[in-house]
Amino acid sequence: MTAPVAQPLPLPPPPPLLPVDDFMLTNDFRRLLVEFVQIDMLTKMRLLCKDWRRVVDAFIDRKVESGEMTVIGGNEISYKEAEALKERRSLITQVVFLLNMTKVEAKACIFAVNLIVVEIPEGVESIGNAAFKNCHSLTTVSFPKSLTYIGDGAFVDCSSLETVDLLHTNLQELGRSAFLNCFELRSMTIPDSLQTLGRNVFAKCGKLVPSHIDIYHKNANLKTIAHLRSLQSAK
Repeated sequence: MTAPVAQPLPLPPPPPLLPVDDFMLTNDFRRLLVEFVQIDMLTKMRLLCKDWRRVVDAFIDRKVESGEMTVIGGNEISYKEAEALKERRSLITQVVFLLNMTKVEAKACIFAVNLIVVEIPEGVESIGNAAFKNCHSLTTVSFPKSLTYIGDGAFVDCSSLETVDLLHTNLQELGRSAFLNCFELRSMTIPDSLQTLGRNVFAKCGKLVPSHIDIYHKNANLKTIAHLRSLQSAK
């Protein structure tokens, strides 16, 4: 006679779900929490869902009123959107870049007319088109070694910028009109890695470009670069 096969014991019922505080699912909770997190956590919080993104973006926008702007990667805006922010951007005196960024997006700080000093963090590889356009008070920009590209008009109309040091960077390309109308720019160092230049990179930079160079000639960029490199080698 065959012995009976043992039957497996039934699984116990799952434990009851713990009660969830409904407040933690509200935007009021989200608005409260963002006040206490470190600034570099905001990027991750924005990715959780649309509600978190709206709350984080509103928090960042409110900080502008105190003169501080937080720059988040992946938030490129159109010229129409930038124009709508023009008055608020005039309040900005300080810029904070979130960690782990590789790009300063196009028009990221456009119209920040009272911004004076910018320190772009290591890891940023490119500065987008018109990123700092019309930052009329900007005098000092620190560039990271990781930088390889400066976009079209990135610093156009930065009329107070006097010195640009790119010698320590891995810069490979300067976009069209990158430093157009930088009237006070009188010193620039560039790395050997620079290979590509757009048109009119140094147009109307009268204190940087010698008077014998026709800035609108097709070879003006090459002549200006040769001049800057000759100054570097002489030091």
